[in-house]
Amino acid sequence: MPLIKNGAVVSDPYVTVSDDAVLPDGIPVIVTAARLLTGAADVLTRNAPVGVVWPNNKNVADLAPLLDRLAVVALVFPSFKDGRAYSQARLLRERFGFRGELRATGQVLRDQFVFLVRAGFDALEAAKAEDAEAFASVLSRYSVFYQPTGAGRAPASRLRAAKLPEQVA
Repeated sequence: MPLIKNGAVVSDPYVTVSDDAVLPDGIPVIVTAARLLTGAADVLTRNAPVGVVWPNNKNVADLAPLLDRLAVVALVFPSFKDGRAYSQARLLRERFGFRGELRATGQVLRDQFVFLVRAGFDALEAAKAEDAEAFASVLSRYSVFYQPTGAGRAPASRLRAAKLPEQVA
Protein backbone atom coordinates (compact mmCIF):
# COMPACT_ATOMS: atom_id res chain seq x y z
CA MET A 1 0.00 0.00 0.00
CA PRO A 2 1.29 3.47 -0.82
CA LEU A 3 2.04 5.76 2.12
CA ILE A 4 0.86 9.33 1.72
CA LYS A 5 2.44 12.07 3.85
CA ASN A 6 2.07 15.80 3.31
CA GLY A 7 0.13 15.11 0.13
CA ALA A 8 2.79 13.01 -1.59
CA VAL A 9 3.46 9.32 -1.96
CA VAL A 10 6.60 8.52 0.04
CA SER A 11 8.53 5.35 0.67
CA ASP A 12 7.66 3.83 4.00
CA PRO A 13 10.82 3.34 6.07
CA TYR A 14 8.94 1.08 8.50
CA VAL A 15 8.70 -2.68 8.25
CA THR A 16 5.62 -4.31 9.75
CA VAL A 17 6.72 -7.21 11.94
CA SER A 18 4.39 -10.03 12.96
CA ASP A 19 4.17 -11.17 16.56
CA ASP A 20 6.30 -14.29 16.08
CA ALA A 21 9.00 -12.72 13.85
CA VAL A 22 12.41 -11.56 15.03
CA LEU A 23 12.80 -7.77 15.17
CA PRO A 24 15.39 -6.68 12.58
CA ASP A 25 18.34 -4.69 13.92
CA GLY A 26 18.59 -1.01 13.07
CA ILE A 27 15.43 -0.91 10.94
CA PRO A 28 12.29 1.07 11.90
CA VAL A 29 9.48 -1.34 12.72
CA ILE A 30 5.75 -1.32 13.33
CA VAL A 31 4.49 -3.99 15.71
CA THR A 32 1.04 -5.09 16.82
CA ALA A 33 -0.56 -3.75 19.98
CA ALA A 34 -0.31 -7.19 21.58
CA ARG A 35 3.43 -7.42 20.94
CA LEU A 36 4.03 -3.90 22.22
CA LEU A 37 2.05 -4.40 25.41
CA THR A 38 3.56 -7.79 26.27
CA GLY A 39 7.15 -7.00 25.34
CA ALA A 40 7.44 -3.23 25.62
CA ALA A 41 10.89 -3.36 27.20
CA ASP A 42 12.37 -5.37 24.31
CA VAL A 43 10.56 -3.47 21.57
CA LEU A 44 11.14 0.06 22.84
CA THR A 45 14.83 -0.29 23.75
CA ARG A 46 15.87 -0.93 20.16
CA ASN A 47 18.25 1.35 18.28
CA ALA A 48 15.63 2.27 15.67
CA PRO A 49 12.23 3.97 15.64
CA VAL A 50 9.20 1.93 16.67
CA GLY A 51 5.56 2.21 15.73
CA VAL A 52 2.42 0.31 16.66
CA VAL A 53 -0.78 -0.70 14.89
CA TRP A 54 -3.51 0.14 17.38
CA PRO A 55 -6.95 -1.44 16.81
CA ASN A 56 -9.98 0.79 17.14
CA ASN A 57 -11.50 -1.43 19.83
CA LYS A 58 -8.61 -0.82 22.27
CA ASN A 59 -8.47 2.08 24.70
CA VAL A 60 -5.75 4.58 23.69
CA ALA A 61 -5.22 5.38 27.38
CA ASP A 62 -3.41 2.01 27.57
CA LEU A 63 -0.94 3.41 25.04
CA ALA A 64 -0.38 6.74 26.81
CA PRO A 65 2.58 5.70 29.03
CA LEU A 66 4.49 4.55 25.93
CA LEU A 67 3.78 7.45 23.57
CA ASP A 68 7.00 9.35 24.24
CA ARG A 69 8.95 6.35 22.89
CA LEU A 70 6.80 5.71 19.80
CA ALA A 71 7.46 7.34 16.44
CA VAL A 72 4.28 6.11 14.72
CA VAL A 73 0.80 5.14 15.83
CA ALA A 74 -1.24 3.52 13.05
CA LEU A 75 -4.95 3.59 13.79
CA VAL A 76 -7.19 1.08 12.05
CA PHE A 77 -10.37 1.76 10.07
CA PRO A 78 -11.80 -1.78 9.57
CA SER A 79 -14.72 -0.30 7.61
CA PHE A 80 -15.38 3.13 6.14
CA LYS A 81 -18.50 3.24 8.34
CA ASP A 82 -16.52 2.73 11.56
CA GLY A 83 -15.19 6.06 12.83
CA ARG A 84 -13.76 5.10 16.22
CA ALA A 85 -10.22 5.80 14.96
CA TYR A 86 -11.15 9.48 14.57
CA SER A 87 -11.90 9.65 18.29
CA GLN A 88 -8.69 7.79 19.08
CA ALA A 89 -6.72 10.25 16.94
CA ARG A 90 -8.17 13.28 18.71
CA LEU A 91 -7.48 11.74 22.10
CA LEU A 92 -3.88 10.96 21.16
CA ARG A 93 -3.26 14.50 19.88
CA GLU A 94 -5.30 16.58 22.30
CA ARG A 95 -5.39 14.69 25.59
CA PHE A 96 -2.16 12.71 25.47
CA GLY A 97 -0.05 15.18 23.44
CA PHE A 98 1.26 12.69 20.87
CA ARG A 99 3.43 14.55 18.32
CA GLY A 100 4.70 11.61 16.28
CA GLU A 101 3.26 10.33 13.02
CA LEU A 102 -0.41 9.44 13.22
CA ARG A 103 -1.21 7.07 10.38
CA ALA A 104 -4.63 5.95 9.11
CA THR A 105 -4.84 2.36 7.87
CA GLY A 106 -7.67 0.29 6.46
CA GLN A 107 -10.86 1.30 4.69
CA VAL A 108 -10.82 5.08 4.18
CA LEU A 109 -12.79 6.77 1.41
CA ARG A 110 -11.68 9.95 -0.37
CA ASP A 111 -14.66 11.76 1.14
CA GLN A 112 -13.13 11.16 4.56
CA PHE A 113 -9.70 12.71 3.87
CA VAL A 114 -10.58 16.13 5.26
CA PHE A 115 -11.84 14.52 8.45
CA LEU A 116 -8.58 12.59 8.82
CA VAL A 117 -6.62 15.83 8.70
CA ARG A 118 -9.01 17.55 11.10
CA ALA A 119 -8.68 14.68 13.58
CA GLY A 120 -4.87 14.96 13.54
CA PHE A 121 -3.76 12.30 11.08
CA ASP A 122 -0.70 13.23 9.03
CA ALA A 123 -0.21 10.01 7.06
CA LEU A 124 -2.45 7.59 5.22
CA GLU A 125 -1.85 4.08 3.95
CA ALA A 126 -3.87 4.39 0.76
CA ALA A 127 -5.45 1.55 -1.16
CA LYS A 128 -4.45 3.24 -4.44
CA ALA A 129 -1.59 5.54 -5.43
CA GLU A 130 -4.15 7.83 -7.13
CA ASP A 131 -5.45 8.77 -3.69
CA ALA A 132 -2.28 10.82 -3.13
CA GLU A 133 -3.51 13.59 -5.44
CA ALA A 134 -6.90 13.67 -3.76
CA PHE A 135 -5.29 13.75 -0.31
CA ALA A 136 -2.96 16.59 -1.38
CA SER A 137 -5.95 18.51 -2.70
CA VAL A 138 -7.70 18.22 0.67
CA LEU A 139 -4.61 19.48 2.47
CA SER A 140 -4.53 22.64 0.39
CA ARG A 141 -8.26 23.21 -0.16
CA TYR A 142 -9.25 24.37 3.31
CA SER A 143 -7.27 26.94 5.25
CA VAL A 144 -9.76 27.96 7.96
CA PHE A 145 -12.14 25.93 10.12
CA TYR A 146 -14.64 26.95 12.78
CA GLN A 147 -13.94 24.23 15.32
CA PRO A 148 -10.59 23.83 17.09
CA THR A 149 -9.02 20.37 16.81
CA GLY A 150 -5.79 18.51 17.33
CA ALA A 151 -4.73 19.35 13.78
CA GLY A 152 -2.97 22.43 15.14
CA ARG A 153 -4.79 25.06 13.05
CA ALA A 154 -6.26 28.07 14.80
CA PRO A 155 -10.06 28.25 14.50
CA ALA A 156 -11.72 31.09 12.58
CA SER A 157 -12.75 32.89 15.80
CA ARG A 158 -9.14 33.13 16.99
CA LEU A 159 -7.92 34.31 13.58
CA ARG A 160 -10.68 36.91 13.46
CA ALA A 161 -9.92 38.15 17.00
CA ALA A 162 -6.23 38.51 16.12
CA LYS A 163 -7.13 40.83 13.24
CA LEU A 164 -9.40 43.14 15.27
CA PRO A 165 -7.87 46.40 16.50
CA GLU A 166 -7.60 46.75 20.24
CA GLN A 167 -10.70 48.27 21.72
CA VAL A 168 -10.31 51.54 23.57
CA ALA A 169 -11.96 51.63 26.98
